Amino acid sequence: MVPPESISSASDPRARPVLDWIFLVSALNFSFWSKYESPQKRYAVQWRENWDIDSQPKHWDGYWSLLAALNRALEDGIPITDPTFYASETHCPDSLIAYIFRASASSMEHIPLLAERIKIMREDFSGSFQSFVEHFVSRYEGKGTSLQIVQMVVETFPPFQDQFIFKGQQVCFWKRAQILIAETWAAFYPASNSEAHPILPGGIEELTMFADYRIPQILHQLNIITYDASLVDALTAHEYIESGSEREIGIRASSVLAVEALRVEIIGIQKKDTESRGDGVSSVLLDFFLWDLAKKIELGEEQLEISGVQELPAHRTRSIWY
Repeated sequence: MVPPESISSASDPRARPVLDWIFLVSALNFSFWSKYESPQKRYAVQWRENWDIDSQPKHWDGYWSLLAALNRALEDGIPITDPTFYASETHCPDSLIAYIFRASASSMEHIPLLAERIKIMREDFSGSFQSFVEHFVSRYEGKGTSLQIVQMVVETFPPFQDQFIFKGQQVCFWKRAQILIAETWAAFYPASNSEAHPILPGGIEELTMFADYRIPQILHQLNIITYDASLVDALTAHEYIESGSEREIGIRASSVLAVEALRVEIIGIQKKDTESRGDGVSSVLLDFFLWDLAKKIELGEEQLEISGVQELPAHRTRSIWY
C-alpha cells in the first residue's frame, strides 16, 4: 500500500490509511519462523496473489502471512488497520483478531504469539501514527533525521523498545522501530529525485540493518560472519535460544556490525571506481537485498557455492522483537 503520487505531505488526509497500515504491520512484524520444514504445514494465510480481484488464491507464509491477513480483512470490510478500531475490545474483540489471523486449511500451526500481538494492538497510543509523524516534522522543523524519529518511536511506543543490558552496557537493536521508519521513508519517497522527502529529507543512512534471525543466517552462508563450534552445534540441533541471552545478543550484534562493515566496503569501492561520494548506500537497502537473497535460497531459486561454509538453520528465538 503506497500513497497516491499527488501526496507530498504526511499531513494529507489521504496519507492516514497508508501510515496506519505501515504502523500496524511494523508493530506485528515478529516471530514467523516455523518448526516445520514443509511449507504446507507452516502457518500460512490464504489470500489472492495480489489486489486484482481476478487473481488466483495463494498461501502466504512467514512475514507475508501478516500482510495477507490484514489485506484480507480490509477487503472483507474490517477496518483492522484503524487504531481506534483494533484498540477497542468492544469493536474488535479477541475472537475477531483470531479470526483475522486464521490459518489456511493445510497449516499445522496457528500464528505464533497471538496473545502478545493482541496485547500490542490494545496499547493506548493516544492518536494515529499520522499525528505522530506530523509532530515529528513540526518538532524538528522539517529537518529531523531518521535516528531522531526512531528514538521518538521507541520513547512513545513501548512495544518497540528492543533493547537489553549486555555485560553492564545497554544494547539497542530497535529492529521494528527502524523498519517502521524505513517503510515510511519508502512509501513517501518522492517521484522525482529533485524533490525533498516530505518526512526525512536527510534519508535513512543513519539506520542499521534490522537484526533478526534471517540476516545472520545469510551472512554466515556468505562467510561474512563465523560461529564458534558450540553455536554451530546448537543451531544444527535446532536448540532454542532465549531472547536477551548472551548468545542471542551476540548473533544479532555481530550481524549489525557485519552489515555496517559491508556498507563501508561498498562505499569505498564506489569512491575508488566511480569517484562518487557513496551516497545512497544504506544498511537498510543492504538488509533488503540480503533478506530477499535468503528467501530465494530457501525456496531454491538461488544457490550459493562457497567452499568450506556449512549451511546452517536460522537461530530459534520467540519474542516480540523480531
